[in-house]
Amino acid sequence: MLHIFIDADACPVKQEVYRVANRYQLNVTLVANSWMQIPPGRTIVLEVVKAGADVADDWIVDHVHSCDIVVTADILLADRCLKKGARVIGTSGKLFTENNIGGAVATRDLLAELRGAGEMTGGPPPLKKRDRSRFLHQLDEVIQIIRRQELIN
Repeated sequence: MLHIFIDADACPVKQEVYRVANRYQLNVTLVANSWMQIPPGRTIVLEVVKAGADVADDWIVDHVHSCDIVVTADILLADRCLKKGARVIGTSGKLFTENNIGGAVATRDLLAELRGAGEMTGGPPPLKKRDRSRFLHQLDEVIQIIRRQELIN
């Protein structure tokens, strides 16, 4: 059954996921390195993992299945989840696919190199209203696609 996993430590669209998941009665697991407030109820759970590089990512990859959705801004996590057959949506609404993940990883690596050389500073721009709208649309669309596929199988 469809499950949504959120790479939650810095995720700016948690509230949007809660609303959509509630509408479709879907289970959501937030994975984070520290405790955070979540809405009451049995469909949303928080999995707190120990601190460390990639610990939350590893937990998500170990638990995600092909009929699941992962919400993350982490391109390397997106790549790992795609390899397991999951659908991956970036926090700005970008759908990661087998066709675009290679370019996203290459761009990430280039930007990391530029930041390391002092050519660039700062991170991504803050999320705008249209990014949130695009995210909500993409999440709804992916849920519908997965549900149709589940009916066929």
